[in-house]
Amino acid sequence: MLLKLTNLSLVESRQGLAALQEGKLLINTINAHSYNTAQKDKLFAEALQRGDVLIPDGASIVKACRWLNAKSKPAGRIAGWDLFEFEMNKLNRRGGKCFFMGSSEKVLALVKRRAAVDFPHIEVETYSPPYKPEFSEEENRAIVEAINKANPDLLWIGMTAPKQEKWAYTHWNELNIHCHCGTIGAVFDFYAGTVKRAPAWWQRHSLEWCYRLLKEPRRMWRRYIIGNLLFMWNICKE
Repeated sequence: MLLKLTNLSLVESRQGLAALQEGKLLINTINAHSYNTAQKDKLFAEALQRGDVLIPDGASIVKACRWLNAKSKPAGRIAGWDLFEFEMNKLNRRGGKCFFMGSSEKVLALVKRRAAVDFPHIEVETYSPPYKPEFSEEENRAIVEAINKANPDLLWIGMTAPKQEKWAYTHWNELNIHCHCGTIGAVFDFYAGTVKRAPAWWQRHSLEWCYRLLKEPRRMWRRYIIGNLLFMWNICKE
């Protein structure tokens, strides 16, 4: 197996977010879908294992860690949204600049508009990369230069997994930043309001995946129906 849950170091509680050191940190999340994907994508598996911080964004990951008696046993799920709220509130208290890289101009404009109200002490800059599976060398250089020029106090990358994690990991040494960087995919859309997040009841009962499946069955059935079965099979193998 390219990635073993038993060996991973995970943040074990939301309080653990407050204990993260300051400075340049690459923060990724892991759920059943990304665990499955990492079994057949060597670079993605490496990105998750060699990033600085890994957050359990899935009840299935939390339960599997207990079943496997893994090195890390998270008390509960920490969603990408939880990381986003925590980091944005922390930066807003002291003031600073946040950079959103990813998604469309439309989504980024909505993010910027909402952030101006929710986090008035944060200056927001954005960058929408070309919509394509892989960027050219020139496009990668332009993204890196935009981030470095902004010199943010917080960096978010949202291009869906595994693209976002692999991009951040591959270009990590080129990013001359001094801040936390989180790869949070769907949070851009949730925050912009272009995709509705599951209501609190569904979240509390670990059914956010089911809500997304009901909302977008054609797009999500493979990820959640086949994906959940594959996750159980992979955990059994581990």
